[in-house]
Amino acid sequence: MTLSLKQLTLYFSLLSIGSATGWLGHHYVTAKKLTIDPDVIPVVKERTQASTPTFADGLASSTNYNFIAKAVKKVGPSVVRIDASKKLTTQVPEALNNPLLKRFFGENLPVPEEKIKRGTGSGIIISSDGRLITNAHVVDGADTVKVTLKDGREFDGMVKAVDSLTDIAVIKIEATDLPEVPIGNSEELIPGQWAIAIGNPLGLDNTVTVGIISAIDRTSSQVGVADKRVRFIQTDAAINPGNSGGPLLNAQGEVIGINTAIRANAQGLGFAIPIETAKRVADELFLHGKAEHPFLGISMVDLTPEVKNEINRQLQIRINHNQGVVIKRVIENSPAEKAGLRQGDVINKVGGVTVTSPTEVQQEVEKSLVGESLAVEVIRNRRIAEFLVKPDTFPQSIDN
Repeated sequence: MTLSLKQLTLYFSLLSIGSATGWLGHHYVTAKKLTIDPDVIPVVKERTQASTPTFADGLASSTNYNFIAKAVKKVGPSVVRIDASKKLTTQVPEALNNPLLKRFFGENLPVPEEKIKRGTGSGIIISSDGRLITNAHVVDGADTVKVTLKDGREFDGMVKAVDSLTDIAVIKIEATDLPEVPIGNSEELIPGQWAIAIGNPLGLDNTVTVGIISAIDRTSSQVGVADKRVRFIQTDAAINPGNSGGPLLNAQGEVIGINTAIRANAQGLGFAIPIETAKRVADELFLHGKAEHPFLGISMVDLTPEVKNEINRQLQIRINHNQGVVIKRVIENSPAEKAGLRQGDVINKVGGVTVTSPTEVQQEVEKSLVGESLAVEVIRNRRIAEFLVKPDTFPQSIDN
């Protein structure tokens, strides 16, 4: 087939344009030093990010590594599993020890049975030489305690001391160079902040749950454990049996509380002991083998118009305030009675600090020292009076 001069010219022109385009493309790619991975699907980006995105708490995140994962990685090695066991012996009724019964039944008489009660909890390492904090109810009365680190190492633990009033216990293991937990600050918590719990709930090791701080300064009475002296942190992060003694973290991966599954029916709610309380009690337990809690010997209620009318009627006194903290009862022979405090006194200040609720009164008393004078300012018969009370050690039991 004979091609015309016009057709040949067109073909050569197209060939030249194609060659030039390939040559320019090759040099463009080379100049930009681009590489092509056949296993990667290229993605066209509309705009290049100037910096790595961060959360409000300042922690960098990526698709698979968010601030929760970063906090867990930071603290996880310092969280331990605690397995406690206690021997329980079934006692034979005294009547069955009668010689006549033994002769009649022979070897068919029941014999004492020994059972082992086992429980699992969590704990945190607070010093590299093997000092641990957990809940008192996790190890109280235990015969043996086994501590397992996240890396799989196991140690025999020794329960050094237990404080039932705060539900704090301390354990010592023989080890060195252990990772310590970073301690945070619970006194500046605000409801709505992130809360991360780590522990071994229901025997499931290294479990992480997350939620928010639901409330702060929950009293023992509000939580339903009136025998404790703790202002609890409330969270909606799942805390179940086995979480007890483990840490509650903030978004920065710092310990702000010690989780406690102290209330079994608290569905959707968990509670934690503020880390300042836990650390202070733990230090006392390691140093002295016990923790001293100042005790005044009074019971208090918020002063409302209804309470005011009831006290005025029962005690035949005259309270004029409608708000504040009123002493409802003074225990006999208590430091408060010895100092001169009475029923119906409206507490105004404790240790020079103005108080407006029983929780605030208890908070200031807890800061005082056993045996040292504590100034308590009250309003009595429309007059201000100050009494110096010397707190005693909180008694094991209080007569009602």
